[in-house]
Amino acid sequence: MATEIINETDVRIDETEFSALASFVLKEMKVSPHAELTIVFIEPEPMEELHVRWLDLPGPTDVMSFPMDELTPGTDGKYSEGTLGDIVICPQVAANQAHAAGHSASEEMLLLATHGILHLLGYDHVDEDEKKEMFDLQRKLLLTFLSRR
Repeated sequence: MATEIINETDVRIDETEFSALASFVLKEMKVSPHAELTIVFIEPEPMEELHVRWLDLPGPTDVMSFPMDELTPGTDGKYSEGTLGDIVICPQVAANQAHAAGHSASEEMLLLATHGILHLLGYDHVDEDEKKEMFDLQRKLLLTFLSRR
């Protein structure tokens, strides 16, 4: 699995952990081990610029996903291959959310990375059924990953 981690902030990021999370989630979702993924950590200002440009929404957000080859989860015996895309995370927004939720900023960013990967694989949360499916899967993947570390 080719996962590139880019940290453009002063926040300390455990690149090894995010790479391990990406490998775990993509393996569970049956994405080819040759697929490429980039996770970028950026400051609030550039995140706000992306949020306005792509979603026409004000302010910085926590995570955004930019799919490339529109991969979907594989099935038994068949793996999705190609470039998955990019996930952009804002650690400062994540830290605020983590504080409100009562867990660490690192755990929040791992949750956001999992969320972003699912978006890259075509999951969404526009309606309640989609939201339940995506958030249940996100929770299962993250809790399984955390229990194994």
